[in-house]
Amino acid sequence: MKANKKLEKRVDQLVSWYGDGADGGAPTRMQWHHIVGRPDDQPVTLINFFKLRDLAVYHERIAGLDDAGTGQDAFNRYAAVSMPTLEKVGGRFLLVAPFEDVLIGADENCDLVAIGSYPNNEALLALFEDVDYRAAYSHRVAACEQQKVIVVGS
Repeated sequence: MKANKKLEKRVDQLVSWYGDGADGGAPTRMQWHHIVGRPDDQPVTLINFFKLRDLAVYHERIAGLDDAGTGQDAFNRYAAVSMPTLEKVGGRFLLVAPFEDVLIGADENCDLVAIGSYPNNEALLALFEDVDYRAAYSHRVAACEQQKVIVVGS
């Protein structure tokens, strides 16, 4: 029972920081439950597909940002914080590259693919709980017209 309360509290905190995910800009409560409830000692990899906007769209004013710029500009602001933070928590990028095409299966409409690997679930959660990463996440939301993140376990 105690573990369930701890899980719920952590999910509540993540939802309060990132929103309910209804707009596709963050995980939904159910998706957070899946991540928070994963075994702590297993490696986890996230495969990110990003479709960038022509022009960044911020839903609130960002201090010091006079011109939102393009989706790529906003994504670069996000990456400037997210990449070193991922490494700080023990993760590493396996690949960051422009999307090219689909060989088999349904077509994808994206611009960029990023694959990040974490040694364990706590490292992944440490990324999402990092204060600098949370502040930079608004740039990711502003940059992305659409995104999909696939969780792959070991």
